[in-house]
Amino acid sequence: MSVCRTTYQGDEALARLLSKAGVASDIAAIRSLISGNVAAPQTAASERDWLRLIARAPSPALTAQLVALRDEIAAGMADPENRATPGASAERLALLRAEMKRRGLDGFVLPRTDEHQGEYLPKRAQRVAWLTGFVGSAGVVVVLADRAAIFVDGRYTLQVRSQVDTALYDPQHLTETPPDRWLQANAGRGQRIGYDPWLHTVDGVGRLRTACERAGAELVALDGNPVDAVWTAQPPAPLAPVRVQEIAHAGAGAAEKRRAIAAGIVADGADAVVLNAPDSIAWLLNIRGGDVPRTPFALSFAVLDRDGAVDLFIDRRKLLPELFDHLGNQVAVRQPDELGPALDALGRAGRRVRVDPAAAPSWIFDRLTKAGAAVLRGEDPVQLPKACKNAVELAGCRAAHLRDGAALTRFLAWLAHEAPKGRLTEIAAGERLAAFRAEAGDLRDLSFDSITGAGPNGAIVHYRATPESNRPIRVGELFLVDSGGQYPDGTTDVTRTIAIGAPGAEERDRFTRVLKGHIALATARFPAGTSGSQLDALARLPLWQAGLDYDHGTGHGVGSYLSVHEGPHRISKIPNTVALRPGMIVSNEPGYYKTGAYGIRIENLVTVVELSGIAGAERSMLGFDTLTLAPIDRNLVEPALMTAAETAWLDAYHKRVRDNFVSLLGVRRGIGWLGRPHHLIRR
Repeated sequence: MSVCRTTYQGDEALARLLSKAGVASDIAAIRSLISGNVAAPQTAASERDWLRLIARAPSPALTAQLVALRDEIAAGMADPENRATPGASAERLALLRAEMKRRGLDGFVLPRTDEHQGEYLPKRAQRVAWLTGFVGSAGVVVVLADRAAIFVDGRYTLQVRSQVDTALYDPQHLTETPPDRWLQANAGRGQRIGYDPWLHTVDGVGRLRTACERAGAELVALDGNPVDAVWTAQPPAPLAPVRVQEIAHAGAGAAEKRRAIAAGIVADGADAVVLNAPDSIAWLLNIRGGDVPRTPFALSFAVLDRDGAVDLFIDRRKLLPELFDHLGNQVAVRQPDELGPALDALGRAGRRVRVDPAAAPSWIFDRLTKAGAAVLRGEDPVQLPKACKNAVELAGCRAAHLRDGAALTRFLAWLAHEAPKGRLTEIAAGERLAAFRAEAGDLRDLSFDSITGAGPNGAIVHYRATPESNRPIRVGELFLVDSGGQYPDGTTDVTRTIAIGAPGAEERDRFTRVLKGHIALATARFPAGTSGSQLDALARLPLWQAGLDYDHGTGHGVGSYLSVHEGPHRISKIPNTVALRPGMIVSNEPGYYKTGAYGIRIENLVTVVELSGIAGAERSMLGFDTLTLAPIDRNLVEPALMTAAETAWLDAYHKRVRDNFVSLLGVRRGIGWLGRPHHLIRR
């Protein structure tokens, strides 16, 4: 919403305007609500709707004063990222150790997550960033009285050393030396190691407890997080508006979904299931929010009963008025602090309650067990149905990819014209790409912070350009851009690697091997029941043949206007038993990274489809249909390494891109840059 900014006239003036609008003039409550809204990410959708959390139809005068108050509150809040600077990191670590000592602790384990075990966190839960300065999407910190370590996976081995003071925290590889193994080697006999049961799964707690026992130490569940106790400027819980995801985009009603999931848990012998994953709750109830960056989640918990009724534990202040009618009589809206008593009631009734041990906080298990419930360990029953998109969701996804691909194609044409001038930087390129997406229409947000890595920065897998790292895009280097958008009808994620000027022979070789792996996966045929782990080698083989590899997964699931990373399926070396099924969306993104030189990744989203018409087929076969539409840099392709079939695939893909965009883009806006529709590379 665009409004003229004015000066806040004071609480009395606001109270009069609220009263005139028929709104209870509890200014303290209004300030609290606005503070929570400021603590949530600001998107086009939330800017339009946040005022309606206070008044259904605020007058221009009331709007101006609410906006002025919001600006005043926002100006008084701490740095949005709350990242530890090199100077602050030592001070914050000392504060934490003092708090640990006060509580009689010799150590503390802090994962980068929140109460929902999420990847995308609200500002309030950015504890690892506040403590250490690390802003990657996965990591664990272990602090002892005399040493500390930070554990990251292969995506962040370079980033962690650039963001964290390694004199304070010893960087460790999360899979090669996991936190439990490090604790077993470093914890002392008789020591007390604390953990926040809201931030660890019961499976994770089991591994930590075993490690502590082997070291002769004790693992202690804490009441309250010690980081929260010393983080004096910690933001409040986010209060972004929660809105309806219309059935025109969802494809199925919430009541239908609730009945289907409830029937499944009854068949498995449960009376109820506790849901803590925000994407599960959003999909089940056809709602979307904005409490975390780049992902339309409304942070909440839910208990689904065997009869399809739901208790939704959510701060009702963030529900737009129409939500209550949408949820209906079988969904009871309850405050978040009522979750504990509700679990106690399930226990007293002797109910059989299903909880996911790999994804739910151990606090839920502890509470249910103490209350006397029969806790059934089982996967979140919403995750698999959510992953198998229905026809409406797939149609929406294709429409979103068409708009998104047109924006990316315009950007690539613009980049080809501007980058050789030598004045373009990583941040400027990312901002221009975001502008192209906004111009495409219906953009609610980016689906993640765009990765715009020039030259050696492209070798940092999850690189994020900052004013300190912002690098010029130079001729003679590669430029990697990984980006996506959130649209009401779909979520996108696409990576392209572009040669600025003429690439070298090595870059062409590596790019072509990545492309060959991408094509091998895109064209794969596989029997029903195949998991992504069984397909992963297809994408790596051309690199393996040259003694090369990459340290990230080949594919992750993607939601329907939900998380850009979703399960339960994936394509990865890491074993995964979830079979790929029709309707699943997954990324196809092999890569190659040369530290200090360049990075290469080619990513499209694909959907699993049934294949028919295979002569002589004896089994049901599946394959992939590519959703992403955007040019692949032909200047980086080494034709001598390509087979005739691979060349034909690339030519056909580019023809499809061109044919789809002719009606959306004029020659001046990108189509002329695409080149001829046929035979785009020659052998």
